[in-house]
Amino acid sequence: MASWVLAMVLVVFLFPGLVESMVRHYKFSVVLKNTTKLCATKPIVTVNGKFPGPTLYAREDDNVVVRVTNHVKYNVTIHWHGVKQLRTGWYDGPAYITQCPIQPGQNYVYNFTLTGQRGTVLWHAHILWLRATLHGAIVILPKPGVPYPFPKPDEEKVIVLGEWWKSDVETVINQATSTGLPPNISDAHTINGQPGPVANCTSQGAYSLDVESGSTYLLRIVNAAFNDELFLKIAGHSLTVVEVDGSYTKPFSTDIVYVAPGQTTNALLTADQAIDKYLIAISPFMDTIVAVDNVTGNAYLSYKGTDTISAPIQTRMPAQNATPVATNFTDSLRSLNSKTYPAQVPLTIDHSLFFTMGVGINPCATCLNGTTLVGDINNVSFVMPTKDLLRAHYYNISGVFTDDFPARPTITYNYTGNNTSSNLQTTNGTRLYRLKYNSTVELVLQGTNLIAPENHPTHLHGYNFFVIGKGLGNFDPKKDPKKFNLVDPVERNTVGVPTGGWTAIRFRADNPGVWFLHCHLEVHTTWGLKMAFVVDNGKGPNESIIPPPSDLPLC
Repeated sequence: MASWVLAMVLVVFLFPGLVESMVRHYKFSVVLKNTTKLCATKPIVTVNGKFPGPTLYAREDDNVVVRVTNHVKYNVTIHWHGVKQLRTGWYDGPAYITQCPIQPGQNYVYNFTLTGQRGTVLWHAHILWLRATLHGAIVILPKPGVPYPFPKPDEEKVIVLGEWWKSDVETVINQATSTGLPPNISDAHTINGQPGPVANCTSQGAYSLDVESGSTYLLRIVNAAFNDELFLKIAGHSLTVVEVDGSYTKPFSTDIVYVAPGQTTNALLTADQAIDKYLIAISPFMDTIVAVDNVTGNAYLSYKGTDTISAPIQTRMPAQNATPVATNFTDSLRSLNSKTYPAQVPLTIDHSLFFTMGVGINPCATCLNGTTLVGDINNVSFVMPTKDLLRAHYYNISGVFTDDFPARPTITYNYTGNNTSSNLQTTNGTRLYRLKYNSTVELVLQGTNLIAPENHPTHLHGYNFFVIGKGLGNFDPKKDPKKFNLVDPVERNTVGVPTGGWTAIRFRADNPGVWFLHCHLEVHTTWGLKMAFVVDNGKGPNESIIPPPSDLPLC
């Protein structure tokens, strides 16, 4: 991080009352960096030569300006995951959805305001498989003089979780695409870029969380992993969860944090155990037959005064298929719903949508078995356009997309039952669903059992939403809505759809533009498990998309 940025961050923390909303400038240089992990060296795509990339610091209502310059051979975009981008969809970042990519040797300035947001979110590449190494945290501090709605910590720590492949990740997905088979799983999990000790490689470094006895720390935990939902546990210590996905929650105590790709969790840790070294471990959650990287990532919590060479106190991680542990964590999440931070859940609904999510098989003449795996929503596998959808919407360019995405599946069946249908083929198209400005949406995301049931962590760009209900089996439109939580449901931007189950969310379409909805397991996004909403402008100038910037990349 440049010295002037460090100075700015110090001023923010030491003299918060002196700093009003301001412009925060960052420079992101996308470059290759030779990196050694698992006793093997390879070049990786990074921002400013760092893995994970630099943490972006700002305050609620600040204007953030990031100049991204592309020095690698790949096309690049950066998505500011969890930033609402009110009227500024040009800066959201998913390639061919809101912008054409930044080509090699070119640059683009992202310029957005963090309106009404505070907490931890993340940034990552949103093209190809580059986000495997091109990612980092975004820390949004409260406005000057505004306290946290929980005890003030003595210090804050950013914890970024990831996955690591020995092979080049673009080679991994290209091989999978050419064969029509699933890609190879990763070789390790990382905590702040380090896998910790692993078998057959004794020289691995490990992240150390250094603490002082009696102090309290706010851990800003980011799951930037590619395909793996993760458990995190610190031996001998409990955590108090106070925020997820940039939204405050009612505090609750837990010894396990469950976090899916694209999700963030803020938790308070009090260093209240004996002075020693304690293991921090992350391990995958997968409660179905899908292959997963089962290598535990390790780091250490070290008290000041601990012998650095002492063996850490161990912990036992949940089983890989520990569904009750994951469910208990998600069921404990509730919005703070205070006078200052109310839960404004839409109570009347204009659009009642039902989306089935799953995997199918389509013909592929060049693939190994003559078929390829595909993802779909309502049996539609999304076809990526060659021109950006937002520009096509803004300028009313025909032939780029249609706005006839089905509100419900065109064929009904027993979605989570034992399906014997041999027809696993999907339809293909660049089909969007249109919403009027300020209309309200209830969306039920229904998992399916075709090929294999699986949890789908689903991310909606441009919005937060309220998670009003979830359950196993098929959603019952008569019985299940009676159990919806419309008082204090958790507010998120990424939510899991349980294996063999469903999740219901609500949001108000008060942000005009084109907004991506997709599974945040990168393999499923690649296969087409994605769609987009097009939200029309409202009546006034503050209800309309801003004009596109002059440096918006061209396709």
